[in-house]
Amino acid sequence: MKIVDVCAFYSPQGGGVRTYIEQKLRIGPQLGHEIVVIVPGEEHAIVERGPGASIVTLPSPRFPLDRKYGYFADEAALHAALDAQKPDVVEVSSPWRSPAMVARWQGNARRSLVMHADPLSAYAYRWFEPFLARSRIDRGFERYWDHLRELGLAFDMTVCANHDLAGRLRDGGVSGVRVHPLGVETGVFTPERRDPELRARLLALCGLDPNARLLVAAGRLAPEKRWPMVVDAVVAASAQVPVGLVLFGEGREKRAIRSAIAGNPHVRLFEPERDRFAFAAILASADAVVHGCEAETFCMVGAEARASGTTVIVPDAGGAADHALNGGGLTFKAGNRFSLANAIVKFCESPQIPQGQRKVVSNLQHFEGLFAAYGELRRSVRAA
Repeated sequence: MKIVDVCAFYSPQGGGVRTYIEQKLRIGPQLGHEIVVIVPGEEHAIVERGPGASIVTLPSPRFPLDRKYGYFADEAALHAALDAQKPDVVEVSSPWRSPAMVARWQGNARRSLVMHADPLSAYAYRWFEPFLARSRIDRGFERYWDHLRELGLAFDMTVCANHDLAGRLRDGGVSGVRVHPLGVETGVFTPERRDPELRARLLALCGLDPNARLLVAAGRLAPEKRWPMVVDAVVAASAQVPVGLVLFGEGREKRAIRSAIAGNPHVRLFEPERDRFAFAAILASADAVVHGCEAETFCMVGAEARASGTTVIVPDAGGAADHALNGGGLTFKAGNRFSLANAIVKFCESPQIPQGQRKVVSNLQHFEGLFAAYGELRRSVRAA
């Protein structure tokens, strides 16, 4: 098959989506498919990434709040790019404007909406749920739900990486919802990278000895990630148990996070560790990986922690929650720092011992399953 991904969330400086796209460009051709990714860019260009893999950039404006990213503004140019590619399957990875543009394209390809974002959880629920019931919030955003339902009818499938989001979309009347958990580089993230000396060094950076518990966190420093809440919970827990937190990330919330840390020696903030093998060693050497965001569509760091044999402490909603299933870790009430602090204390007092690599989906298995589903779509259309 020729699969074209219209990906508004791609940026060369991006995070999880960029990693996912790079994996797709590498693995798709190995499975016998041609992969083309259409992304916003400064100019029209075609970047060959190897046999059967390329990135096409379309001139696009920058996103005002984060200029690393762009957005598709020229529908005719996007349609022309799709016409030129003649895809068998078109994926769209944003729930905003680009899927409506692709829905209006007159081509014959099968269409898949991949939910790489959960705006209701990231914004509406986070802003208003402290004051309003979720059902009332949903009624207030009925136009957005209408938009999602229209997309569900226009696309052959809507792909979610977690069961929480999939359930909410089904309950909201979105058709064609399927769950395909993302994959992990299981050859990189493994319990074999656990390093007691690295663990001791990280704890020493937190002013603690090896008898303390080491928590690791990683991700964009953005409001929806709730890092100040995580910091506050660790500080509160440290009054009862010896525990340190090492947080890796960059973003516009750095000042707010430093303010929450307020010089506490047991919490340290560092730039991201971009060496995948070094980062894998950090995750494997942690006692637990903690995450605060209930708006994750998958939570890659949670999956990487599970592959590393490391316990997770995650909210009870969103993509992160799936990684605590089957003994993977502990959950806390989403958005509640007191519940998180209690979960940290509970873990520190009775830590779960890593028992090898817990069952995770490899990135190869993910794409095999997803592309097989696309093949079924094409066969069903030919049969009809």
